[in-house]
Amino acid sequence: MKKAIYAGSFDPITNGHLDIIKRASSLFDELDVVIMQNPDKDSLFSVSERVSLIEDSCSGVPGITVSSFDGLLVDYAHQTSVYTVIRGLRAVSDFDYECQMALTNRQLCTELESVFLMTASEYSFLSSSLVKQLARYSADISSFVPKCVEEALRKVYE
Repeated sequence: MKKAIYAGSFDPITNGHLDIIKRASSLFDELDVVIMQNPDKDSLFSVSERVSLIEDSCSGVPGITVSSFDGLLVDYAHQTSVYTVIRGLRAVSDFDYECQMALTNRQLCTELESVFLMTASEYSFLSSSLVKQLARYSADISSFVPKCVEEALRKVYE
């Protein structure tokens, strides 16, 4: 069985994330979408809320599990014995950061392989931060996030 990890903060999950999830799920038998808890970020949604939103958004995608982890990605890889990591790229600026992270992770865990997938062009500008900012000002975000996320954001910013 080919297994992979797709890790991120997913605060909240966007259609860009879903694009990567769907495409990665066609390449791997099992894809573990892992919410990595980042102490440097103030999250809008709790971990349990993000798990629920991801599960809801991915309900029709086969082979998906949703987890959370507080620690380093390499530690999660060791804990689960899954050493393939999916990373989504939107632009060249993402590549610089992701390359640095991949090389650092590889230094910490030589078995770890990073697989980079370019997001679909229609999502190349999209980020969770942008979605939250738009939602805060009641902009139409329906083409950027799944319906469940749109509704959750509307409740937060009412």
